[in-house]
Amino acid sequence: MQTQIGIKQENLSKIAHSLCQILADEFILYTKTRKAHWNVEGDDFYNKHLFFEEQYNQIDEIIDGVAERIRMLGHYAPATLKEFLELTHLTEQTKENNDSKGFIKELLIDHESIIIHLRENITVYANEYQDLGTSDYITGLMETHEKMAWMLRSHLR
Repeated sequence: MQTQIGIKQENLSKIAHSLCQILADEFILYTKTRKAHWNVEGDDFYNKHLFFEEQYNQIDEIIDGVAERIRMLGHYAPATLKEFLELTHLTEQTKENNDSKGFIKELLIDHESIIIHLRENITVYANEYQDLGTSDYITGLMETHEKMAWMLRSHLR
């Protein structure tokens, strides 16, 4: 049964595809944050181990929310690593060391990349696709990433 919520089917497909890309980005970021949690080393190990856990738990909630938004629009969410790697704007590669600053720099770059991508699409959802709900949802998601990026950035000063 088609979703009838006042948005053209063509636009629902475009929105869902865009959200699938966001979901992939979130999943890659989640995985990289888990990696930081598991592999961080140094004098600040315990504090950063807990900090990264808090961050990946937040991203886990985001992942579920994005997937549910895709389903609300009548589409299926990607759920395989292969699909995520094909859809993401991020890279799984890490270039830094296993110390907290190295992980924080890498994760901050990814959060900022996601923020820019979300910001660029807020008005697209509202104006081009006539979907104020997704536009509002993405605005909130962007604000969450802005706060998470701020937390990461604060550790580098």
